[in-house]
Amino acid sequence: MFSLKFIEKIKNRIFPFYKNSDLRFIFKKLDEGSSDGNNTVMFVGGCVRKYLLNQNIDDIDIATTLTIDEVKERLKDTKIKILDTGVKHGTITLISKKSKLEITTLRKDINTDGRHAEIVYTDNWKEDSNRRDITINAIYLDIKGKIYDFQNGVEHLKKNIVKFIGNPSKRIQEDYLRIIRFLRFAIQYDSITDIDTINALKLNLDGVKTLSKERISDELFKILKLKNFDNILKHKNKKKIFSLIFPEFKNLDRIKKLKYFKNSSEFPSLTLILGILLFDNSNNYEYFCYKYKTSNKISSNLTNLFKLYNDFKSNNNFLKKNLTKNIYYYGTENIKNVAKLHFFEKSKISINELNSTLKKIQEVKIPKFNYDGLYLKSKGMKEGEKIGKTLKLIEREWLSNNFNISENKITEIINTQKDQI
Repeated sequence: MFSLKFIEKIKNRIFPFYKNSDLRFIFKKLDEGSSDGNNTVMFVGGCVRKYLLNQNIDDIDIATTLTIDEVKERLKDTKIKILDTGVKHGTITLISKKSKLEITTLRKDINTDGRHAEIVYTDNWKEDSNRRDITINAIYLDIKGKIYDFQNGVEHLKKNIVKFIGNPSKRIQEDYLRIIRFLRFAIQYDSITDIDTINALKLNLDGVKTLSKERISDELFKILKLKNFDNILKHKNKKKIFSLIFPEFKNLDRIKKLKYFKNSSEFPSLTLILGILLFDNSNNYEYFCYKYKTSNKISSNLTNLFKLYNDFKSNNNFLKKNLTKNIYYYGTENIKNVAKLHFFEKSKISINELNSTLKKIQEVKIPKFNYDGLYLKSKGMKEGEKIGKTLKLIEREWLSNNFNISENKITEIINTQKDQI
């Protein structure tokens, strides 16, 4: 049986992503008029790393010696859609039928303050690589599949080495977000970090306080979505630094159980990971949402999960006698999240016990409530607010009677409501 990684490797070799017809068209258009023989545009960043590691490529970044105006001019009158997503940073987004990619003009930093950088554009690929954060992020790939590696990134990628370009402290002080970004890549690649870099990370931690909460949380959520986030527990220094930046995560040790989910469709969602890390008997999760200005969706999801989990803890029949009713009310995935949260919180619950519970939840057939406003009108009720109230009363009776209700009981409820009109 071939492994998925092996299949992906074969596919990448026979049909590499850069042979995509849309990408080749874009590169050809951007190369028009360039006669010096040098590359006008190349792939860079995550798509190159994933290509070299035979992983699925889900986002594409390209760099170019052209200015944004030149890019727009060369793609004018084509079917390529252009979005001004980051013009002030020299970045726009290109959308074709098959691809979506960000393109950024080559840059070099001339002044930085830890949050913002004053840059000038350049046509020198090595200068552009010098301003990037870590070596494995500074590997370029042209449309013919040739690698350009100015920082020894390919060798570091092979050996799972995550290393700053140049002096670690200087690189961090250019943008303090690089502390969290470095942690993300070090966790992802399970990298052993040298003591000089660890010291640089620690000495510059106060700089994180100067960053916007939105930038911090955006980078944090990328870490929490990693399938191997639990790698952080293997590295004492990285764990300490992470905990100093995010002291709200009082339950970090709980994620040791993530090892059971790495190849599972039941891998915890971002909401559940946050619940695992934040939930206790205080308002800790509410403070986290306030501090990091999380989206309404994340805040609402966490609040609902917290309330649901507390209901579970106070009701012994939540996953037993009342299981079908709770699934009807809250949905299969929410009830699964409750079971998973309990698994992460309680060390004595085995993965086999959890899997048995998840299977039981998944197999529940949710009954359908077959009554609506049209049904009530057929029974003589007039349209109005009483329709909604009557339906709720019928549904409540249906639920309390194990998803059954007689025609006589429905008639009784309808007549009672009619009498009150």
